[in-house]
Amino acid sequence: MLKAGVLGAGHLGKIHLRLLNQSEKYNLAGFYDPDEKNAQKVVKEFGYKYFSSVEELIDAVDVVDIVTPTLSHFDCAEKAIKKGKHVFLEKPITNTVEEAEKLIELVKKHNVKGQVGHVERFNPAFTSVKEKIENPMFIETHRLAEFNPRGTDVPVVLDLMIHDIDIILSVVKSKVKNINASGVSVISNSPDIANARIEFENGCVANLTASRISLKNMRKSRFFQKDAYISVDFLEKKVEVVKMKDAPKKPDEFALILQNAEGIKKQIYFENPRIHQNNAILDELETFADAINNTITPVVTLEHGTEALRVALQIVKFL
Repeated sequence: MLKAGVLGAGHLGKIHLRLLNQSEKYNLAGFYDPDEKNAQKVVKEFGYKYFSSVEELIDAVDVVDIVTPTLSHFDCAEKAIKKGKHVFLEKPITNTVEEAEKLIELVKKHNVKGQVGHVERFNPAFTSVKEKIENPMFIETHRLAEFNPRGTDVPVVLDLMIHDIDIILSVVKSKVKNINASGVSVISNSPDIANARIEFENGCVANLTASRISLKNMRKSRFFQKDAYISVDFLEKKVEVVKMKDAPKKPDEFALILQNAEGIKKQIYFENPRIHQNNAILDELETFADAINNTITPVVTLEHGTEALRVALQIVKFL
């Protein structure tokens, strides 16, 4: 079992602590948090070991799980990697693309592995259909959330939209050609609602909307490709797959048939992929353990996290 330690015991940090503690692939060594009052509260409530410094925790583990504010991601990861430790970084990977690129160089130099916490890659609704998403040419995403003061220190693009940016970059096998965006600051000092249009070199267009001042929560993505429409509800863990194929000469009387202007007939049919319920955060942490133990590439590499951050920061420039 890999010895793991968590840096940061805030809302998400506590979730990571609990899951690492119950995982059969990790041995939780403990945590460090600079807020000693909060740290002692966590010790009293859960009994996890508290380390007195970042360095002390790094020395005691094989894997450092960094769940601190984004501004400190680079410093924490750099210290860990230079000590030969594997690092798991919550999203966004770092504060700047330059910092992210330095981490990529460091993990190669010190022969360790890194993974970024883009948790929607492990959402059971997405994993049930990701193999069916082939060369999408139009993508539409909506990620809407009710207002929560937590996270408003950064634009909604880095808080929410970056999840959809990463998903889109994972399924569109083409380079970004052009980006346009607009946004509005309603209650925070940074934009609370934003819309972005990403154009890819292969002709694919993605339209993304993110809001943290919505009256209801929504996390939906729609993928349009030749002869198929795929809808993924990341919140409700539901999918909809609608496909078309050439209509048979003698279709079933209940078959849904469409005929275009050229007289070509297509039959519409529906697929219902099985969705295996899971804990996406536990899955991402355990696949990282598998990547370390089996010397394979992590599901969400530091390179993936860097590209998502690069696109997100390009969008932020328009806001």
